[in-house]
Amino acid sequence: MAIIILIIGILASSMYSGLATLPGIFDVTKFGAVGDGSPATTDDGDSANSLAFIQAWRAACDNTGITRVIVPKGTFMLGPVIFAGPCKAHITVEIQGIVLANPDVTLYSEPEWLLFENVDGVTLTGTGVVDGNGPKTWRLNDCPKNTDCAPLPTSIKFHRVNNGVIDGIKSDNAMFFHIFITNCQNVGIHNVKITAPFNSPNTDGIHIGGSTLVNITNSLIATGDDCVSIGHGSKDITVTGVTCGPGHGISIGSLGKYKDELEVRGVLVKNCTLIGTTNGARIKSWPGNKPNKASAITFEDLVMDHVKNPIIIDQQYGKKGGGEASHVKISDVHFRNIRGTSTTNEVVTFACSSAMPCDGIEVSDINLVFDGKEVLHRKAAPTQGVLTTCLNAKVVFLGKHDGIKC
Repeated sequence: MAIIILIIGILASSMYSGLATLPGIFDVTKFGAVGDGSPATTDDGDSANSLAFIQAWRAACDNTGITRVIVPKGTFMLGPVIFAGPCKAHITVEIQGIVLANPDVTLYSEPEWLLFENVDGVTLTGTGVVDGNGPKTWRLNDCPKNTDCAPLPTSIKFHRVNNGVIDGIKSDNAMFFHIFITNCQNVGIHNVKITAPFNSPNTDGIHIGGSTLVNITNSLIATGDDCVSIGHGSKDITVTGVTCGPGHGISIGSLGKYKDELEVRGVLVKNCTLIGTTNGARIKSWPGNKPNKASAITFEDLVMDHVKNPIIIDQQYGKKGGGEASHVKISDVHFRNIRGTSTTNEVVTFACSSAMPCDGIEVSDINLVFDGKEVLHRKAAPTQGVLTTCLNAKVVFLGKHDGIKC
C-alpha cells in the first residue's frame, strides 16, 4: 500500500510539474515567488513575492487562449498587488497554497491588498487560503469610533471587473473587508468560506457597491461585521444559500452617508440561514439630508437561529438618540417566509424616517419565536410573546404572522 501511495504521489507531482510548464500556465514560483512564509524582498527592498505575482499576471494577461496563473502549495507573504487589465484572454488565478498579507500597513498606499482592476473575464479559484493577517492590524482600526477613518486594506477587491468569478476560495482574518465588489458587472461569487472572529472590526464578508448583476451562492460567512453588505449603486443583486454567523447579518446599506449616492434596486436574498447574528434581514440608512432610495428588495425563505434583530429597517443608523431624519426613501420591500428564533422579544423593527416614510412594506408568513432573555420593551414580559415596532412605515401583513402586527 505504501508503494502504491508513493507511486501515486510521484505521478501527481510529475503531472503538476508538466502542467506548470505548459503554454498558458504561469506559476508564480517561476517568476521568483518564495513560499516559505517570509516577507521576501528584492535588492531594492521591494516585495519579491509581490513582484513575482505581478510578473506572472502580466505574462498571462498578454497571452491568448486558455490562461492560468498558479499559486502552488506554500505560504507566500506579500504586500499589495494590482492585477491590472485589460487582458487578451480570460485568466484563471488558481490559489493552491496560502497567500498571506504583509501586516506592515505602511506598504499600502491604497486600502486594498489583492486588487483586480479593469479586467473583462477573470476567475479567482482554488483550494487555498487568502489570509489577511488581520489580528496584527485590527488594533490600528479606528473606524468603529471615527466615521471619517482611513480604512485598512481589503483582502480581495474587484474594481471595474466584468464577467468575473470568485469560486471556492477561503478568506481568513481580513484586515478590513474580505471581498469588495465595486463598479463591476456580472460577477459570481460561489462556494467561498469567509472567517474572522466575531469581534474583528469592519471585517464585512462581501461588500458590493456600484455594481450590477452580482450573484452570491452557497457560501459560509462567519465574521465580525455584515456577512453581506449591499451599498449604494447596487442593482440586480442575488444572495442565495448563504450561511451567516457570527456577524451583523445580511444588510442593504448603510445608505445616506455621502452626497450623490446612487440608488439600490433589485435585491433578492433567499434560502439563507443566520446563526447567532446581531441582525438578520436588515436595511440601514444614516440620518441627515443626503438623499437616496432603495426599492424592489425581497428577503425570502430565511431561517433565523438565535438572532437579535431578525427583521429590521433602521433609518437612524450610527446615531445615538434623536437627530435629523434620514432622506433615504425605502419602498417595495418584502419579507416572506422567515422563521426561527430571536434573542429579543422585538422580532420586527421598522424604524423609518419621518421625512421619508417607508411604504410598500410586505410582511408575509413570519414565524419568529422569542427564545432569549433580553426584553427590549419592559412593559411586555417574555410570556407575552413577540413585539413589532412600526414607526413611519406603511406595512401590509399577509399569510401567517402570529403575534406580529403593528
